[in-house]
Amino acid sequence: MPRHILKVFAFINAPNLTPFDYLGSELELFQAANNWRHYWTSLIAHLTTGAVLEVGAGIGSVTALLGPAASSWTALEPDETLLATIPESYERLCGTLSAIPKASMYDAILYADVLEHIAADQQEINEAYQKLNPGGSLIVLAPAHQWLFSEFDRSIGHYRRYTKKSLQKIKPNGCMTLTVRHLDSVGIIISAANKLFLKANLPTAAQIRFWDKWIVRFSSWLDPILRYRVGKSILVIWQKPLPSAATAPPLDPRGPCR
Repeated sequence: MPRHILKVFAFINAPNLTPFDYLGSELELFQAANNWRHYWTSLIAHLTTGAVLEVGAGIGSVTALLGPAASSWTALEPDETLLATIPESYERLCGTLSAIPKASMYDAILYADVLEHIAADQQEINEAYQKLNPGGSLIVLAPAHQWLFSEFDRSIGHYRRYTKKSLQKIKPNGCMTLTVRHLDSVGIIISAANKLFLKANLPTAAQIRFWDKWIVRFSSWLDPILRYRVGKSILVIWQKPLPSAATAPPLDPRGPCR
């Protein structure tokens, strides 16, 4: 692919930027990726209608999208400046999981491009799992494929990218895997091109708009055709089992990825 064309897509590793580590203007930059947020949140919205905890809520982009439909929404964010941007109508806690009151339990706990910033990810997941109600969902969206790990990942504090195998290794004992899906099948091609040829670190606002308007749109059409087996992001949903006499809540009508 010619270099001048690759440059248009050089940013494509960047949409997994996390609010867990504040990096200046990047959060505001990626706030414009509305199609991407609507796409991946549409796959979990049926699970976030109860009491929800979002870990690493950042400037509240996901909170604004999913929060109104939840019976309660707790935004957990270690950066006080970022936390202050989230409306006071939601419960806001500054800190990490240790800031959560012991009595607080949740129907869903969400990590949206956050877990890759946490060194002890298995410990984090195990602690989050203990805060789930029976039948509750632990939802993780993260950058996929360690072979795509680039200087960009390193520069923004990513410890790793994930695969189905590496997620299986940190899966909490006793939980069920409802769904593992790769997302953005077109984006993975562009990510690979950027890593091999351009090695660009930061996107521009124009590049984000192009990706969000065209690449995400095409991926959202192609991903289900490919049965969510290809993509630059990975989405996993784990569930805490209900008591044996109870019935589990219905899955997404689109069905789990096999």
